[in-house]
Amino acid sequence: MGRGHSRALFIGRFQPFHIGHLHAVKSLLNEVDEIIIGVGSAQYSHTRKDPFKAGERILMIRLSLDEADIPPSRYYLIPIPDVNDNRLWVSHVVSLVPPFKVVYSNNSLVKILFEEAGYEVKPVPFYEREKYCATRIREKIIKGEPWEDLVPPSVAKIIKDVNGVERIRRIVEAERH
Repeated sequence: MGRGHSRALFIGRFQPFHIGHLHAVKSLLNEVDEIIIGVGSAQYSHTRKDPFKAGERILMIRLSLDEADIPPSRYYLIPIPDVNDNRLWVSHVVSLVPPFKVVYSNNSLVKILFEEAGYEVKPVPFYEREKYCATRIREKIIKGEPWEDLVPPSVAKIIKDVNGVERIRRIVEAERH
């Protein structure tokens, strides 16, 4: 990477991608030229914690960033499956994404693992964390409470297009039996 050109890694599960995530991406793009958005736990879907498939999450992010007028030349969207082995995780991630210097994460394990591997780790600037939280959004969907205002319009549309509300409720119902 040439002088003055910076690229950072931002990993999340984005289950679903919400307004807080969008705010974080915008903030990071004020600090770096390009951002690698790693869609973590990519192999999981159809669980209470991870209801959406990697492809659905990639679509959510792509359309949300389009909606926010963020040019595709400024980000990479890369699915990152879990390896479930902390010793191998950083090298696994590094093998899947373009080179980067900085990692943005608020996950303490991610911070430890990347710092031990010699990377700089910075916190993700959270935006109204108590309001914009994917766990809370999934719980609202389960309970039938309004949730659409917590995600970008394109995300609400995708969730409806893939019958995401019904999917989440059926998963939770199945887990009860």
